[in-house]
Amino acid sequence: MSLLQGWKGWRTFKSLPPEWRNLVFFSETGQDWHQYSGLIECLNSQWGRKVCYVTGDRNDAGLRHHHENFRAIHIPEGLFLTIFFQVARADVFVLTMMDLGNLHLKRSVHPVHYVYVFHSMGSTHMVDNANSFDHYDTLFCAGSHQVAEIRKREAMQQLKPKELFDYGHPRLEQVMREGAGWRASHEPAIAKNTERPAVVLIAPTWGETSIFNVCGSELIRVLLDAGHEVIMRPHYQSNRLHGATIARVRDQFRHEARFSYIDQMGETDSILRSDVLISDWSAMALEYALGLEKPVVFIDVPRRIRNPDWQSLGMEPIESSMRSEIGAIVSPDQLSAVPGTVGKLLANPGGYVNQVRALRERTVFRLGHSIPDGAAELVRIADQQQALGVKGSGQHG
Repeated sequence: MSLLQGWKGWRTFKSLPPEWRNLVFFSETGQDWHQYSGLIECLNSQWGRKVCYVTGDRNDAGLRHHHENFRAIHIPEGLFLTIFFQVARADVFVLTMMDLGNLHLKRSVHPVHYVYVFHSMGSTHMVDNANSFDHYDTLFCAGSHQVAEIRKREAMQQLKPKELFDYGHPRLEQVMREGAGWRASHEPAIAKNTERPAVVLIAPTWGETSIFNVCGSELIRVLLDAGHEVIMRPHYQSNRLHGATIARVRDQFRHEARFSYIDQMGETDSILRSDVLISDWSAMALEYALGLEKPVVFIDVPRRIRNPDWQSLGMEPIESSMRSEIGAIVSPDQLSAVPGTVGKLLANPGGYVNQVRALRERTVFRLGHSIPDGAAELVRIADQQQALGVKGSGQHG
């Protein structure tokens, strides 16, 4: 069935007229939709531009989106998705998928301009492979740290300079808006209930050294025993790669009244109603602190490293350098100190808010207008491709 669906999806894409292959978005999983939806809506409605959305996930919300300028196609992982990448004719491909060209999904043999949209504020050289972004033409960067890291690697490896667009981070802007709205509607009730337990969200990164793999059960028990409400929110990759471990931790506490479990990355209620985040090396911690102006406790598990030569760049990743500015660090051997650390961080909210606002202003590009500016840049690139005589989207094959 998957092979048949792949063939149908590939044939559908090939049969599209040129104007539907001017701007093509690719979604590796349904988790990408919340990164793309704002850009696509702006392109469809404000610019009147047609967008073809190709996804490898049959449950992708993009397949249920409707607009006269929007077409969605499902090509599942497998033979025809590999073929789609290798021989697709289009002007511009927009992706949030790292490692283009490094694994089985390659650049097309035809002249396609590839745009990578960073889906997090994290650095580019420790958690990601050294060459994760080498095969893109344009990178939509969240902040100046990513620009500096990419340029440093290009200089060290003598790579052709890519186009780097100061994009920003729409997800952060969404968190800021939703956080402000949530506070406006809930703070009066919270102020009256000063005795309520703190709501602690545990949302680490994925990998062998993630919190839930290293000390998840012990951490949750310490927090519950201290009277806190605990929300367990694993990364979707953790459920995919370490499902048995996640299930074991979840099931240990599922009958506790002050424990809840969330497994949808697009879900925001748990983020908004929590008072503090506990994380490790997840770039989500940056979104949480800068977006909601709430503190983070970092459990100092070993770094998640995919690039063993990350130190050769001589630049400390932002996931590390910002830790002490947005919260506190606790060793996994001293979990009993976590409740006290949470209390200290929540004791002076005013001073913390002023600090993270200043940090946000100097860290993130285009706060408040990343999507309209990003859509305009995609239109510029697409028009430039046509003006340069790139006729790939007008040929069928």
